[in-house]
Amino acid sequence: MLLFLILLPLFGGAIAFVLPKNQQRRTILPWVSLIHLIGVGSLWKFLPDTQFNGFLGLDVLGRLILTVVSLLFVAVSFYLWGYLNDEEKHSDRIFMSSLLFFLSAMTLVTMSRHMGLLWIAIEATTLFSAPLINFHRSPHSVEATWKYLLICSVGIALALLGTLFLAVAATSVGTVFLGALLENASLLSIPWLKLSVIFLFVGYGTKMGLAPMHTWLPDAHSEAPSPVSALLSGVLLNCAFLGILRVFQICVAAGQTAFAQDLFLIMGLLSLLVAAIFVIGQADYKRLFAYSSVENMGILALGIGLGGVGLYGSLFHMINNAFAKGMIFLVTGNIYQAYQSKKVKDVKGLLGSYPVTGIFLVMGFLAVTGVPPFGTFYSELMILNAAIQSRHYWVAFFYILFLAVIFMGIAESVLRMLHRGTKGQTTGPAPPMAGPAHKEDLRLILPILFLGAIVLILGFYMPSFLDDALKGSSALLGGR
Repeated sequence: MLLFLILLPLFGGAIAFVLPKNQQRRTILPWVSLIHLIGVGSLWKFLPDTQFNGFLGLDVLGRLILTVVSLLFVAVSFYLWGYLNDEEKHSDRIFMSSLLFFLSAMTLVTMSRHMGLLWIAIEATTLFSAPLINFHRSPHSVEATWKYLLICSVGIALALLGTLFLAVAATSVGTVFLGALLENASLLSIPWLKLSVIFLFVGYGTKMGLAPMHTWLPDAHSEAPSPVSALLSGVLLNCAFLGILRVFQICVAAGQTAFAQDLFLIMGLLSLLVAAIFVIGQADYKRLFAYSSVENMGILALGIGLGGVGLYGSLFHMINNAFAKGMIFLVTGNIYQAYQSKKVKDVKGLLGSYPVTGIFLVMGFLAVTGVPPFGTFYSELMILNAAIQSRHYWVAFFYILFLAVIFMGIAESVLRMLHRGTKGQTTGPAPPMAGPAHKEDLRLILPILFLGAIVLILGFYMPSFLDDALKGSSALLGGR
């Protein structure tokens, strides 16, 4: 089953590449994603043993992230059915193939049990996602694609150095298989391990979007099609986060938890600070929510750095943020198709002209900023509780301060987009803002409803299987 889940999207991507018509390629995408999701669901009945000489395996943490990846990919696949009809008229051969190859690479990330293979898988996600950013083939999208490739390639090169340093630290162990490193962590050379952790943290942190290595993220999200932004923000960043968590597991086993936690706290607070600065007065609504991704990656880092209940809260927030951010970026896709502009000032009277999209914009805004009753509120509250319990009062203070500033910055832009304007205030071909409500494509609404329902339900109800998975994943990271 593990190999099947990796090869299925690869095979689907190859078929999509040779199919002659766009409509055929757009049909194969949701079918492959659905079969992939069914296969992932079967893994919840049992966790398979490691396979292929220990290179592939799936623990409870990997299975959790793989499930999030597969669920969000299904939603985006069905959204693309309606989105691409009006988005572009040129061939989407490379786009569809890259999407499925991207799914295969993310699947491999979650299953990698060798630190070298993990590095290869994360690098593959960069290569396969780059063509997705350049879908519009405009000068700005080309620039964003190259910026993404260059910055992430530098980061991944640093991660390669970190992996080599880890191999030096594990000379007595004789391998960099994750299981062997965890079982023989006492044999690791601590100075080399610390050097490795720094390089791996910076390298994978670049891909995760932690400040100050985040600079590729706003441009990539702004120029990529909104469904691609949903995948980049919702699951690609989580795959990079998993890479860092694997390093953290090794630190915990080697007795270097405090050293790693300090790195998480510093980078987490710095990411929140950067997001708080740049969301204020942001003119581009896609860049606005891109900086929200920087914020939420900072929240994840803080939760791990605080430990205790913060581990559970961070993993729970990872799930909530993936679906909330996927939802809000799909909403921006609807907005862009209606107004043909990414500028906040060009979107007026959204609730009046496109009421369903307007309501979902409000829901998405509340979800990504952690307002009850959405699940993000409770995961952020857990992390705050962890800061207070561990007596990191200064972390708690800045955490609340930055979240408040970010909430006000995003709220200002969202309210301006929702408010009813007057005729002629847009630069795009949208209808008059004071006019009647317009019919909205159901194909562009149902995937958003699906993602929004998940985040909302998690605010009211925690399924027992998910609670067990979160507790099991926390235990892998040193939690109780």
